[in-house]
Amino acid sequence: MKAMLPTGDISNAVEFGEAPEPEPRDDEAVVAVEAYSVNRGETFRLEDPRRRWLPGKDIAGTVVRAAADGSGPAEGTRVVAHPASAGWAERVGVPVHSLAALPDRVDCTTAAALPLAGLTALRLLRAAGPVAGRRVLLTGASGGVGHYLTELASGSGAQITAVSASEERGVRLLELGAAEVVTDVEKATGPFDIVLESVGGASLPAGLARLAPEGLLVWFGQASRTAVTLNFFDFFKTAVGGSIRHFDYTRSDRSYGDDLAVLVRLVATGRLHPEIGLRQDWSHTAAAITALRDRRIRGNAVLVTS
Repeated sequence: MKAMLPTGDISNAVEFGEAPEPEPRDDEAVVAVEAYSVNRGETFRLEDPRRRWLPGKDIAGTVVRAAADGSGPAEGTRVVAHPASAGWAERVGVPVHSLAALPDRVDCTTAAALPLAGLTALRLLRAAGPVAGRRVLLTGASGGVGHYLTELASGSGAQITAVSASEERGVRLLELGAAEVVTDVEKATGPFDIVLESVGGASLPAGLARLAPEGLLVWFGQASRTAVTLNFFDFFKTAVGGSIRHFDYTRSDRSYGDDLAVLVRLVATGRLHPEIGLRQDWSHTAAAITALRDRRIRGNAVLVTS
């Protein structure tokens, strides 16, 4: 079957090639991929040509072979899925606990933008705890996770201050429910009950300095790819009794499938709006990766296989 394979050259990161057909385990369904989304984490991994890894964690399509053990959706069911890898292909095997059925009113292109960013946002909101009436600072807000999180948290009653380096992209965050958008974390006026930090570098210490006493800072990324240096005594200046929590979206007591079903329901009922900044044929995947890496796309890049 056709698949997008890494080239080892980040300037043209992937190209069409031949890959073996999926050999599913008994608890895996084979999905014919109709659309997939590129996430920034995958663009980082593609920079290392030594890794024997096939990209593709965010897909939507149709089940063409149901799981042999009888679990999961039947053949012909449209699904959104979060496989471990190899989704940028005509077909991919997916554990049934990592997929969810799609209603007719949610198309595959929209659904493909949900998995990694949507799962991260939903699980971050759980990690933050009750947010109704609380002040929340969100850094790196103009990416896919930031859009979902802004809409989910504001819909739950949070007062969101979103940090977006671009004023233009900040307009959409206001439309999604942010109370305020600033272009630099240093411009945010605290204190904040919760800080959701994804940039790293100087951003995390600046967020910590704006944390309220007994507040919570959740560290869920380092998009700047710059290491963080913290001074222990900064806690005594503002965030007395505060906590820093590391977040990993893969760690949860709920399956990907369960949470994907939640996200699909929110989209279907008009309470969550995936942001698709680029929608093209999958032959343009390499160009989409470059545009995403260079931050020339607002929202998700979705590639359509047919």
